[in-house]
Amino acid sequence: MSENKIKVTLKNSAIGRQEKQKRIIAALGLRKLHQTKVHKDTPIIRGMIKKVVHLVETETVEA
Repeated sequence: MSENKIKVTLKNSAIGRQEKQKRIIAALGLRKLHQTKVHKDTPIIRGMIKKVVHLVETETVEA
């Protein structure tokens, strides 16, 4: 059974954003601009991405 994954890339800075958004970016493991992390495609991760959709770029990766 293959699990789908999501590639998340930080495209805009979190400087000047709400503290909650900064914490979500940190929880996704993103620290620097254009840094990419791969996560399992779960409802929790999808919800986090939805909160900071204006700061990140996502791409679905087939496992």
